[in-house]
Amino acid sequence: MTHSDAARRPHYNVTFFVLSVGIGSYALLQSLVAPVLPTIQEHLHTTQSTVTWVMTAYLLSASIATPILGRIGDIVGKERMLLVTLIALGLGSLLAAVATSIGVMIAARVIQGIGGGILPLAFGIIRDEFPREKVSAAIGVAAALTAVGGGLGVVLAGPIVDILGYRWLFWIPLIVVVAAAVATHIVVPESPVRTAGRINLRAAVLLSGWLVALLVPISEAGQWGWTSAPVVGLLALAIVLAVAWVMVEIRSAEPLIDMRMMRVPAVWTTNLVALLFGITMYSVMTFLPEFVQTPSTAGYGFSASITASGLFLLPMTVTMFAGGVIAGRLAPRIGAKSVLAAGSALTIVPMVLLAVSHSERWEIYAISALIGAGIGLAFSAMSGLIVVAVRPEQTGAATGMNANIRTIGGSIGTAVMASIVTSNAAAGGLPRDSGYTNGFWFLAAASTAALAATLLIPAVRRRTASDAVDTAPAVPALASAVAADHA
Repeated sequence: MTHSDAARRPHYNVTFFVLSVGIGSYALLQSLVAPVLPTIQEHLHTTQSTVTWVMTAYLLSASIATPILGRIGDIVGKERMLLVTLIALGLGSLLAAVATSIGVMIAARVIQGIGGGILPLAFGIIRDEFPREKVSAAIGVAAALTAVGGGLGVVLAGPIVDILGYRWLFWIPLIVVVAAAVATHIVVPESPVRTAGRINLRAAVLLSGWLVALLVPISEAGQWGWTSAPVVGLLALAIVLAVAWVMVEIRSAEPLIDMRMMRVPAVWTTNLVALLFGITMYSVMTFLPEFVQTPSTAGYGFSASITASGLFLLPMTVTMFAGGVIAGRLAPRIGAKSVLAAGSALTIVPMVLLAVSHSERWEIYAISALIGAGIGLAFSAMSGLIVVAVRPEQTGAATGMNANIRTIGGSIGTAVMASIVTSNAAAGGLPRDSGYTNGFWFLAAASTAALAATLLIPAVRRRTASDAVDTAPAVPALASAVAADHA
């Protein structure tokens, strides 16, 4: 890039603001519908296990679209593909706003999920446009927006529905996404960095195939039976396709997901923690609002309105943000791995409490606050660990993949929770209290596994002076803290 080209490009902070609007819209659409699933179920005349696909389909689509669109952006231009993802997000929102059947609603959510490509594209644009010493911190903030935005969506859903109706959960994001698309076209510069190559279609098909083959039987096992031929057959197919996908990626000169990078011990262990945290976070956002909205005549639940159910999760949103801030201050003192372990351990406590006792409102508020604190600590620490574990030019791809693995965990978690919660419904169609209790125990087990995986994260080599510049101010000081863990 010449000096004159650089002078004509917008200031990187302006670019970051536009990217943040797009990322925020995607994050809000992840969770805005969570407290409204019972309302959608009633209006579209469907079952609880089916309406859960309104959430699962979005996460599944995002899991598939994220690496594919990120790779296409590297080849044809990140700004161009960012526009494509925003247009898809807008079209999906429009279709969801006018949907009159559950099938159309799920299809709309699949289209919206293409917006998951925003994350790797935004990370790549940041890497290309920002000064090197600002890259890691900006990526950390962008990654944090996905978690905080998801929490805000749950809280904002109620007031929007009460005042305007549930369809405005899609009209409002549509307006914001259109504005973001226009601003992207005007403000965000086309990246001067391109990668020669092509899209590995076999890898894309196999990735899509094994995720679908895994999630459909998990979600429907409660209705079909865990030992039924369709469930066993699809799970076996998922394993075969997953193995084939990994082999294709390993042998490919132009993989969708760089398996060599994924094999780095500090990367795959941190990604395993991300998968398990995705299971917990998205499952809580999806099923805790449904639990508190359950009529108390069922023997549990609080007959909460949509707004009230969002308020139950408000402490989680607040402490999630606070946890991220605290992580940045703790990490230089005790190390990012220790912060991640603390976040993992802290998340186990509320999951166990939720399984043991969930009959009082104050319990749900306290549990919500603890969950948010644990997630906030963990998400910030994971970003720092990933940044230090890879080369500077891999920062965008590695952090994008970490975020995507959380989404994959969310799609798996919501599918498993739906199967557990709805496996033994009462006569009126509502899940039994035991279904939710078993589901909460499942989340406690996932949180415990996250702590165990955290302990597997190995020592990370301290960066040399030549590459330390890229991580010096990393995700509030976390990158330097990772190195300090093992100095």
